[in-house]
Amino acid sequence: MSTEENTCPKCSSPYAYPDGHLMICPECGHEWSPEAAADSSTESSQFIDANGVVLQNGDTVTVIKDLKAGKDTIKSGTKVKGIRLLDEPVNGHDISCKVPGIGAMYLKCSVVKKA
Repeated sequence: MSTEENTCPKCSSPYAYPDGHLMICPECGHEWSPEAAADSSTESSQFIDANGVVLQNGDTVTVIKDLKAGKDTIKSGTKVKGIRLLDEPVNGHDISCKVPGIGAMYLKCSVVKKA
């Protein structure tokens, strides 16, 4: 089994293991079928928010937890408009945006929900 098949599609953990016909991630508890994952990898990559909703370029999202950004803090509930999804993540961050009061920065899909 290749390393890519052992990588969790939800949290990218490399510690997934087979259990019968399914793969299980010990870090987030996600279960998936390797065949289904192979089929979905041929489709365009999707960006999923913290609630499992598909994100698209230009969406408005809400930050779901307080985030430290240098000396500032982005408060939970902050709305960010006009996001841009990155084809190649930057240090694990897959959203490029301008946060009101902070400026341009990168966010992870896991810390936002679609507004």
